[in-house]
Amino acid sequence: MAAFVSWGIALCEYLLQVRVNRIGFAGGLTLAQLKIMQEVTTLAGFVPFAVLFMNQPLTLDYLRAGLCLVAALYFIFRS
Repeated sequence: MAAFVSWGIALCEYLLQVRVNRIGFAGGLTLAQLKIMQEVTTLAGFVPFAVLFMNQPLTLDYLRAGLCLVAALYFIFRS
């Protein structure tokens, strides 16, 4: 049952991701910009899941990773 649920979640994520990437690329975003935004979105969903449902401690490493992603967004969109 867990396998079917996880595959169902992955399928929904994939279907949304493909559509958004197509729209974003047609809208003038580069592939690098789309990839960085995808990673930020993934971790923005993963960290609360890990903390709230998997009972993982919120560590300084999460903050550091988040700051690195904010820096990546800055650098990829600054031009």
